[in-house]
Amino acid sequence: MPREHRPSKSIRVLLAEDQGMMRGALALLLGMEPDMQVVAKVGAGDAIVDAALTHRPDVALLDIELPGMSGLDAAAELRDQVPDCRVLILTTFGRPGYLRRAMEAGAAGFLVKDGPVEELAACIRRVLTGETVIDPALAAAALSAGPNPLTARECEVLKASTDGATVADIADRLHLSESTVRNYLSSAIGKTGTRNRMEAVRAARQQGWL
Repeated sequence: MPREHRPSKSIRVLLAEDQGMMRGALALLLGMEPDMQVVAKVGAGDAIVDAALTHRPDVALLDIELPGMSGLDAAAELRDQVPDCRVLILTTFGRPGYLRRAMEAGAAGFLVKDGPVEELAACIRRVLTGETVIDPALAAAALSAGPNPLTARECEVLKASTDGATVADIADRLHLSESTVRNYLSSAIGKTGTRNRMEAVRAARQQGWL
């Protein structure tokens, strides 16, 4: 809708999406809503907070898997630095662990990207009234999956063990002893019911724990 026909108080939206075509399409479609204005578009997680501080959006739509910083980590920073901005996680990956982490980070909603833009716009309006909006199927899956059994340190060690990193590499990166790293890896492997650390990483990612 042309700017002159918008309400005097449009909902200001920040959009964080690493795929340029998807980012542009979402911005275009949301911009057609009569009461919404996309005031910032970013393609990396570490650009979110600066954009929010500059443009002061009412709602931030954040993908999870972004370069630089995940949308979940950015949501936690927005909660601390831009508390008036409501956060909606919008992702392709409807993993139960992601939902729990999003709620812990202060997100007001969690949606997957397979819905119509009209539904997304309605959810944006709902979170601004104080509601929490969660994809129903994902909410049910999260309840049945249970909490993340891994400690924060075990998650940190698993993340650091990707890309062929050795135990010595992980120990150096995290300032731990090699024996401590082995203990954390062994515990994580046991908790995920896998045979080795690469399987543990894969299983934890599938659950959204990493």
